[in-house]
Amino acid sequence: MIGLKKKLCLIYTINKFMEIIYNPFAKPFMEENPDVEIFNIMDDSLLPDTLSAGQLTNNVAARILNYVYAAEKAKADAVMITCTSVNEAAAYARRFASIPVFNIDEPVAKMAVAAGGKIGVLATLPTSPLATIRLLNKEAEAQGKKIETVSMVAEGAFDILVAGDRKKHDEMVAEALHKLAGQVDVITFAQISMSLVPHEDPGKPVYKIGKSGFEEAKKILFETK
Repeated sequence: MIGLKKKLCLIYTINKFMEIIYNPFAKPFMEENPDVEIFNIMDDSLLPDTLSAGQLTNNVAARILNYVYAAEKAKADAVMITCTSVNEAAAYARRFASIPVFNIDEPVAKMAVAAGGKIGVLATLPTSPLATIRLLNKEAEAQGKKIETVSMVAEGAFDILVAGDRKKHDEMVAEALHKLAGQVDVITFAQISMSLVPHEDPGKPVYKIGKSGFEEAKKILFETK
């Protein structure tokens, strides 16, 4: 019955969310889980403001909290923020929200920390490794582990993707992946925009943001009382 569906709100910081996130990840998730309904909130000023400041700002975090409040009013059962550069905003919003709020990269951080001590963080935006490393360190503390992180940015690749050249973007990410693999035990992609990149096996486990986030959403939606 439609009235019994769980409602998941996705918050995006990019205007190409349909191409990068919704169609490859959210749409198949809904097809596999017809008892889940997804609705979207997009503000493409959030990421540029974060990039300009070099980190998540109080202003951006407050705006994301307002979107979480809007999701509550729209009867969402949970909220997933889909941008790693602002992942700290999810922890902030959890303090005030009446529904579960999490960032799409949180499950990947748990898996990467559990899998290795020297973790490579691969990104195409300079703010993503900072946010991912902070999350990895927090997770390592929770797991009682000591970790070392090595970050690498395929500079310019995100702009190339946004401009429409996915092939060149994918080549740049794959090249950086193999360079990083020689320095670490495991690798985590720091952005969902990289998760569809085809690549050869780099010889190290690679954890990608995307499907694991939706699996976490399903767990939260149906296990949260």
